[in-house]
Amino acid sequence: MTDTTGTSVEVRLPSRLGFEKVAMATAASVARLKGFSNERIEDLKTAVGEACINAMEHGNKLNENLSVGIILSSSADELEVKVVDNGSGMSKQPAPPDIDRKIHGEEDTRGMGMFLIQKLVDEAEWVRDSKGKGSYVRLVIRLDKESE
Repeated sequence: MTDTTGTSVEVRLPSRLGFEKVAMATAASVARLKGFSNERIEDLKTAVGEACINAMEHGNKLNENLSVGIILSSSADELEVKVVDNGSGMSKQPAPPDIDRKIHGEEDTRGMGMFLIQKLVDEAEWVRDSKGKGSYVRLVIRLDKESE
């Protein structure tokens, strides 16, 4: 395993759907270097992809002149990913989705991204810039000790 403690990687992407895959691949590469299990890497990729799509769609309103920033920071036993956009953020956390209603077509199937992100990573935090100049989601995934 390569020691990536203290490593920081930054990527800027256009707010165009499809570019979330660049962030997913970058996060997976860093996680792989840290020795994460394949299962945890897949969880991370899905969470990062969802966060990027939310940033592109909701934060930057798919304005290709605005970029989405991805900042990956590594410590001894975890990987932190911040996905930064130019939006105003959320005023409150949404209620958890009613999975049964969505499955049975009684509710729109959209709106599960935040719920999914929270289930896939160890920590998820949505933060609004205090000066109203953007927002970010902070994801933390911890190294699975069994994979070392």
